[in-house]
Amino acid sequence: MRVTRLVPVGAVLLALALAGCGSGGDTGRVPPTATGSLEELAAEVECEPDVQTDADEIRQAICRTEQGRFVLATFATDRGRREWTDEAKDYGGHYLVGRKWVAVGDEGVVRALRGTLGGELEAGADHHAHGG
Repeated sequence: MRVTRLVPVGAVLLALALAGCGSGGDTGRVPPTATGSLEELAAEVECEPDVQTDADEIRQAICRTEQGRFVLATFATDRGRREWTDEAKDYGGHYLVGRKWVAVGDEGVVRALRGTLGGELEAGADHHAHGG
């Protein structure tokens, strides 16, 4: 299930102007951010979710697609998703964030998922700079 929102024309023009700048990692069109249950989101990316957590506030599953393995989590509230993501990012990793959901995996995997699910790419803390 997808929900489409109207975006002001200025925001669209700004996004198009910025699309030419940056690292060049995302060259395709990004669809509107997907919404739905864990199962609905998993179906969008053709994954059979292996549910690991099934609680009122969070549902979490391991998924595998042609692009690779990732964790998909859905939340009862946007605040719950935001708090979970803020804490998880302390451990590093790559995140694709939507409304009440997040996908976590290798950078290439979450970039590929973005082509289907939309959402925003976020990176966790970089621990490689810390040497001994």
